[in-house]
Amino acid sequence: MRKKGKSYNEIIQVLGLSKSTVSDWCKDIFLSESKIEKLYLAKKKGALKGSRIAAQRKIDKRIRLTNEIYNLGVNEIGTLNQRERFVAGIAFYASEGTKIDKGCCLSNSDPLIVKFMINWFREFGKVPSLKFRGAIWLHDGLNERKAKIYWSKLTNIPLKQFYKSYIAKDKKYSKKIRKNKHEYGVFSFYVNDTNLLRRIMGWIGGVLV
Repeated sequence: MRKKGKSYNEIIQVLGLSKSTVSDWCKDIFLSESKIEKLYLAKKKGALKGSRIAAQRKIDKRIRLTNEIYNLGVNEIGTLNQRERFVAGIAFYASEGTKIDKGCCLSNSDPLIVKFMINWFREFGKVPSLKFRGAIWLHDGLNERKAKIYWSKLTNIPLKQFYKSYIAKDKKYSKKIRKNKHEYGVFSFYVNDTNLLRRIMGWIGGVLV
């Protein structure tokens, strides 16, 4: 078997012998360069496969740990009551919303945040569906129609209440490489109610004092 170019491990698997025994039996057998090269390539391939398996195990372990910590955080928060949702929305708007005295606007690419804040405006701002307006900021080359339908379904804002989309053209001579292009872009929703914005600003002030 050794003369045919079989490796020690292959011989061990077939004969069930120890590695020291196989090594001792085969120590005087010389292989041709082609057979040595074949064994070397097979060993290298096996080592590469082993490193890939080890790397994948590390990735799986990290994903598992990330999910465990995430779920722990979710359980620590629990179910928010009305007061807690109210304060959370104030904090979100203080961070992400516009403060210009012309009405309310909030922009984000995270659908969970957008949905939470749309519901927050409906619950605490008493904003009817007809007063919402939507718009998307999208990279050139992405499907605008698909993005608009996605956000419309998520927010329950009809497409007829969407403003014209802003399409960001790719700069031909820019050296900047965008790693992430959100498939559905960045969504903004508007409520043209100056008094509501002033009230929200009061809520923010009440939290901060």
